[in-house]
Amino acid sequence: MRIDVLSLFPDFFSASAEVGVVGRAIRQGLIELHCHNPRDFTHDRHRRVDDRTFGGGPGMVLQVEPLRAALVAVRAAAPGPALCIYLSPQGERLTQRRVRELALAPRLLLLCGRYEGVDERLLEREVDLELSIGDYVLSGGELAAAVLIDAVGRLQEGALNRSESAAQDSFEAGLLDCPHYSRPEHDDYGAVPAVLMSGDHRAIARWRRKQALGRTWLRRPDLLARTQLSAQDRGLLDEFRLETAEQKNAAQP
Repeated sequence: MRIDVLSLFPDFFSASAEVGVVGRAIRQGLIELHCHNPRDFTHDRHRRVDDRTFGGGPGMVLQVEPLRAALVAVRAAAPGPALCIYLSPQGERLTQRRVRELALAPRLLLLCGRYEGVDERLLEREVDLELSIGDYVLSGGELAAAVLIDAVGRLQEGALNRSESAAQDSFEAGLLDCPHYSRPEHDDYGAVPAVLMSGDHRAIARWRRKQALGRTWLRRPDLLARTQLSAQDRGLLDEFRLETAEQKNAAQP
């Protein structure tokens, strides 16, 4: 996958592109990351890319001309179509399902806004998709772009040391992930659940599924409402609810 990023702060991506799963994927050649500054495509000595918004009001707007010139040059830098994504709080909420779809694309072109945003005319003509990483406002699209790069990058074949790790992540099956434990077995904070030490893989899988269902019920009931549960899942969730109620009652004085 090739990912091109248009940003007024291209150096922002240097550190995030060097570490972790994405850094390894880049070094292995699974991902190509290229960052471009729209200021490099201006024609005035001030390298201006923004101006006041028509209609009045505070803030500046990124202009059509330098962004258009940058997009033309970046698209011409490599063969094949590039899906242009604008990171914006007005965009579609980013989900793991969308991430999986985007991870299959051969090339992404990420446009990072700043100030009051980007001239709407450019968005209407050049952008294929607007994405938001949450219902809040950031200073610019760079953080959101870094999130998207990490999310799609880790799904590239060979990026993870163990491919099944991605399949067990939160949201992959419509549920949150189950709890995880590591050594030591006993600690002042408590002990590892006995079932995880049993060596009974069927019992462990059952426990993990029940915990994932229960955690989703407690923390994200909206996800659970959209997930089609089997009869076995419903039974596990009933067990979790009963156990939770018993623990709550036992904790009361």
